[in-house]
Amino acid sequence: MDQSVAIQETLSEGENCIILVLHAVQCLALLNNVTESRLLGLVEHTKEYALFVFTHRRMAITGDDVTLEQIIPISYDFAIFEVSSPDELAVVGADTRVQVIFLDIELELRLPFGSHTRLFLSEVTRAWSDVCKYPNDTPKFEWLTKYKKDSKKPGFVNQSVASTGATFTKMSQLKRKEKSQKADSKGQAKEEKKTNSAAEKSRAESISESQGKVKRDERNDQVRSSSHTVSNKAQMLSLPQFGLRDNLIKCELLKNEDLYTHLENFSFFVGTYNVNGQTPKESLRPWLSSTPNPPDIYCVGFQELDLSKEAFFFNDTPKETEWLKAVSEALHPDAKYALVKLVRLVGIMLLMYVKEQHAKHIAELEAETVGTGIMGRMGNKGAVAIRLRFHNSDICVVNSHLAAHTEEYERRNQDFRDICARMLFRQSDPTLPPLTIMKHNIVLWLGDLNYRISELDVEEVKGLIIKKDFETLQNHDQLRRQMDLEAVFVGFMEGEVDFQPTYKYDTGSDDWDSSEKCRVPAWCDRILWRGKGIEQLHYRSHMALRTSDHKPVSSLLQIGIKVVDEESYKKTFEDIVRTLDKMENECIPSVSLSQREFHFTDVKYMQHQSKTLKIHNDGQVPCHFEFIQKLEEPAYCKPWLTANPNKGFLAQGADMDIELELFVNRSTASELNSGQQQIEDILVLHLDRGKDYFISIAGNYLPSCFGSSVQTLCHMKEPIQEMPLESVWELSMKSTDEINADGEKPMDIPKEMWMMVDHLYRNASKQEDLFQQPGLRSEFEEIRDCLDTGMLDSLPGSNHSVAEALLLFLDALPEPVIPFSLYQQCLDCCSSSIQCKKLVSTLPPCHKNVFNYLTAFLRELLKNSEHNRLDLNILATIFAPLLLRSPANQDIAEKRKTQEFLQHFLVQEHS
Repeated sequence: MDQSVAIQETLSEGENCIILVLHAVQCLALLNNVTESRLLGLVEHTKEYALFVFTHRRMAITGDDVTLEQIIPISYDFAIFEVSSPDELAVVGADTRVQVIFLDIELELRLPFGSHTRLFLSEVTRAWSDVCKYPNDTPKFEWLTKYKKDSKKPGFVNQSVASTGATFTKMSQLKRKEKSQKADSKGQAKEEKKTNSAAEKSRAESISESQGKVKRDERNDQVRSSSHTVSNKAQMLSLPQFGLRDNLIKCELLKNEDLYTHLENFSFFVGTYNVNGQTPKESLRPWLSSTPNPPDIYCVGFQELDLSKEAFFFNDTPKETEWLKAVSEALHPDAKYALVKLVRLVGIMLLMYVKEQHAKHIAELEAETVGTGIMGRMGNKGAVAIRLRFHNSDICVVNSHLAAHTEEYERRNQDFRDICARMLFRQSDPTLPPLTIMKHNIVLWLGDLNYRISELDVEEVKGLIIKKDFETLQNHDQLRRQMDLEAVFVGFMEGEVDFQPTYKYDTGSDDWDSSEKCRVPAWCDRILWRGKGIEQLHYRSHMALRTSDHKPVSSLLQIGIKVVDEESYKKTFEDIVRTLDKMENECIPSVSLSQREFHFTDVKYMQHQSKTLKIHNDGQVPCHFEFIQKLEEPAYCKPWLTANPNKGFLAQGADMDIELELFVNRSTASELNSGQQQIEDILVLHLDRGKDYFISIAGNYLPSCFGSSVQTLCHMKEPIQEMPLESVWELSMKSTDEINADGEKPMDIPKEMWMMVDHLYRNASKQEDLFQQPGLRSEFEEIRDCLDTGMLDSLPGSNHSVAEALLLFLDALPEPVIPFSLYQQCLDCCSSSIQCKKLVSTLPPCHKNVFNYLTAFLRELLKNSEHNRLDLNILATIFAPLLLRSPANQDIAEKRKTQEFLQHFLVQEHS
């Protein structure tokens, strides 16, 4: 559960609860030989850290559920080390016992087994390590004094906060002085070690005895690794957080999962609702409480939560809170639920609730978003997803809103593939590659998928609906057809659709769309699943809700979840550890590679190429591999190359395919166009405790107008790929003065830009949703090839594809139309039309011509706003970050200033 939110509510402004996995760590504290539950938070303020210890009631959901009890500053006088005995370390599921020391404060804590504890302790250790590295930079901790005054329970807090003053400084100086003395240091260290070991042993025995009286925390989390008992700072700070042994144990446990798990059925209510930008106007109970018994888990998705421009461009909406409240009030009344996670991208929102008694069995919670709108970034279309481990099953829930319009089914297919490729979840073990959607045991996919009914007109469809002949309608359903062709959702299932289409209705009624467009009814809103042990109990629409032009849909799924049997788990783990002990240090790992040299032919801008490297573990032991950095290199490979996965674990005799993926984008195209970089690299594949293998990458890049400068393109009379490669490189590397010195008059604007703008001016001035609806990637590739080779006199593809190509062209310019050097001046004068125009007049000639040409074109589009649905704000928001690009990350205030700057040039003839 997201208990860090409760801690955050108790903190002052500027202080953050740092919990890597969005969870505070709940623990048991040994106080006067009695164990009591506590909540730990690692809190940061201006690079100073402290542990906050809270008492709490039930699950800590809000700040009212926790009370600050103690603050422990992480200073040079702080120490933390594990006091678990070797016997405890070998037991799967055993809690982690640590001792925290600060001056005269000593705390014994028992933290629950799992990834949350490990990540939390690694962050505490990192903060402590930073302090120890710089002992002369004494933290002041002045920000902690406010908690002395505000604490509801002052005794404990005051003691540790007060210690951060003069006593802290004095003790730090004394300790540094003692550490600088060398006499008898070795002997003293040995004596101290003996004393500490004896004390730890005694303390461990007493804790073990007392905790035998306390009921064990029943948590079935991921694999626990064995670790070492640490008795001093140097050892603790040098220990790796994760190692080969962890991966070996985890792999073996996964292989033997059937030995210690059994399936237990849980009910999942999955719902989707496109609310068409409306606010909640009626209770959602007819939808969310429609099951006789309360479900164990709710997965509720919304689309088009907010259709305003503010939501579209700034991802900010007050409707999130309104719909969250409406959902919370409509959950099944016969159970109590906790909100697990909320994730939103513009108008796409996903909520997950769980019965309170199941909350402790949720772990490894992550949320991600992927925008598939224009240029593959805008969030008006795309997906949000939540992944988690429930008991011992990995679950991923995806809520998506795919491209609209009947004829755009190929674009919907592309959106699905993009979401699957780009939705990546980081794992709790940072040595492991991110998880994709399809890497989960169970995938639930819901949303407005926007697939329509084709080849039937509106009256034919309505006639079949009246007859309830849904089978005939399903034969014309685009999603069903695309799934049959295995173009999308391969391996997914959908229950029988025996309810009428959920789109499109007149808002506030059950009547079909009566507008001028008279949309053909369609099953846009769908719920699919992938995985074993899943049975659908119902699949229905909810006609009683009339807030939107869509009807909500729900599916009740009974899912077999893998639940761990603790005794079997312990036995399996111990067997694995014994086997590994025999194998360890006996053999050196070894692998064989399918090939050592790879060549990529005719690499093009934004066109993915991939080759497969096959690895076989031909050694006698499992091995951990990783592509490692070469000397003086920032990464293991060049930025246009990726190895997927770039690290991993290989069991004895196992094989793995590694995809070597090459993709040139705006950040790498410029240097490849100019010849400063070549498609050349050496990958170093390193085996833990083994040798290194070297893999050669080579290829040739076809230069493109995408990623070339305005200045260079204006001096190219021929298409870029028709020129000798050396001439392209030479021209790209010349300065403006050197080019002008050649005496050859450049073109006013790049011919490639003229072709795209001219095409749009002649064919798309009245195109609905121009620059807002994405094109097809295959059509972009045809447009790119046409511009780079000059093979065609007119551009191929749809108007939307040409429009997106123009945006991508501007985005790829190494120096934007308004150069980086003038960016700040543009912000400073954005409120003055005269100053803005004066500044543009000082641009280099080619840049000035391009700016004036583009803004004239945009003014022409505004003359047809009734047809293309463009307005001043939309165009300014889309084009400002391309024409006036920031050399660094922009904040919202800067974005608004760039839009204000551009609007002065768009309003001129439009007003």
